[in-house]
Amino acid sequence: MITRTIFAGFGGQGVLLMGYVLTHGAMHKGLDVTYFPSYGAEMRGGTANCTVTVSDKKIASPVASNPDILVAMNYPSLEKFESTVVEGGTVFLNSSLFEERPSRDNIDVVPVPIIDLAREAGSERGGNMVMIGTVCAKAGLLSLEETIKGMEAALKGKEKFFKANQKAIERGFAFAADGK
Repeated sequence: MITRTIFAGFGGQGVLLMGYVLTHGAMHKGLDVTYFPSYGAEMRGGTANCTVTVSDKKIASPVASNPDILVAMNYPSLEKFESTVVEGGTVFLNSSLFEERPSRDNIDVVPVPIIDLAREAGSERGGNMVMIGTVCAKAGLLSLEETIKGMEAALKGKEKFFKANQKAIERGFAFAADGK
């Protein structure tokens, strides 16, 4: 098993943190992982993306030119990376921010209304945690417990955010299960 994921969006949307949560959760699970961040010098408002490769075998390269999963937090990210997703891959969209859909019909598309779901979980700021919960659940990458452990490891030293982020992750898992 090898799964390559690209998380992409604007700086400030928690794109790199989502990748970091997946990375730590996968390590907790005992898998091999690579994490490859990329971001513009302007950070907030600029572009940001990261590639996370998760495998039960050694990983040859951190680069994922053809990811199995794309998480597009904004429309420019969908435009930039849609063509790179493997046939039969999955694209998760931040449907709270844009309505456009991929032009391809050979990939699965999962629109996620992260702002509404985060609000239900208690804070609009938890949108990235809703998304990582949805991705991990829907793609079968991590269990709820492993995702929460990943978040706790990624945010070590910032324990005051654990409870709110856990609720957002749980909301993402629930959305993945029932679509509501």
